[in-house]
Amino acid sequence: MNAVEVGPPTPERIRCAPKVVLHDHLDGGLRPETIIELAAETGYTDLPTTDPTALAAWMQRGANRKDLTLYLETFAHTVGVMQTPDAIVRVARECAEDLAADGVVYAEVRFAPELHVERRLSLDGAIEAVLEGFARGSSGTGLTIRAICSAMRHLHRSVEVAEAAVRWRDRGVVAFDIAGPEDGYPPDDHLAAFQYCHRENFHITIHAGEAYGPRSIWKALQFCGAERLGHGIRIIEDIVTDDGDRTLGRLAHYIRDRRIPLEVCPTSNVNTGVFASVADHPINTLVDLRFRVTVNTDNRLMSNVSMTSEMTALVDAFGYDWTRLRWLTVNAMKSSFLPFRERLKIIEGIIKPRYAPLEAAQSEPPA
Repeated sequence: MNAVEVGPPTPERIRCAPKVVLHDHLDGGLRPETIIELAAETGYTDLPTTDPTALAAWMQRGANRKDLTLYLETFAHTVGVMQTPDAIVRVARECAEDLAADGVVYAEVRFAPELHVERRLSLDGAIEAVLEGFARGSSGTGLTIRAICSAMRHLHRSVEVAEAAVRWRDRGVVAFDIAGPEDGYPPDDHLAAFQYCHRENFHITIHAGEAYGPRSIWKALQFCGAERLGHGIRIIEDIVTDDGDRTLGRLAHYIRDRRIPLEVCPTSNVNTGVFASVADHPINTLVDLRFRVTVNTDNRLMSNVSMTSEMTALVDAFGYDWTRLRWLTVNAMKSSFLPFRERLKIIEGIIKPRYAPLEAAQSEPPA
């Protein structure tokens, strides 16, 4: 990626700046054309349309129904065409290509291996295909990409998924997660899987505080040992604002004091009805209070977003400048599950040097 043209953070300049994403779902970011072509190749016949533009619009309308459970229904079609090794390799390759084209320098992309076994592919076979695709798509780019294996919280294979994730830990899988409908499926239902990860010194992030409030976050942290919170945005309910003064509850204090990263996905939270708009989103409150906030896409197809568009939305809603965007990017890289030396190399060798001229230019007085 070429050096960024100096000037205010416009979409094109943001696209060229280095970015980090920690919460991105593989099955939520397919190209519409790919879905249609894979459906034809694999015999999947349930697509609502075979026109790429109409399919993208259908996905986005379906996801924007202000309810997480309804939002998740759109994934039946993307998962439906990802049931063969070749299909999964292609989707993962294109994911890496698209992230690299958007200026992402480090990504952790999650997927649920247990959703890709309808044609007798094994959990390990699904993981292998994803990692092969990531390697192909990131080759020759400035992108470093790793995988997170998610278990579905409403199903019953979390221990198997955790064991499979650990088997691939030295080949590109960096963490275990649970995903899916949050309300009614508490994280401690999967305690055995998390305890296994603890014994193996393996990283954990958990979807919590999206469709359910602080109790879900508390369980993810104190029962299950989450190191990061997927979304985590409902922690705002443990912060009381009175005449402009903000008082943190004990859980909010704990999260801030322990520097537990929040994988915040603003547009997705609007789509699922957690907040009315990005301007109404509490991300800026959490930034002002100096929580460890990171910015993420969640599902690029369903929410019609990229890291560039998410950052642009924050610029538009809250007036963020390059210093704030760099702070959020460094937060994310610090919070990644790469080994410390590799994190530091990307922060000091890529992120800070490429943001430095942008921040310097914005602080200079006009000519």
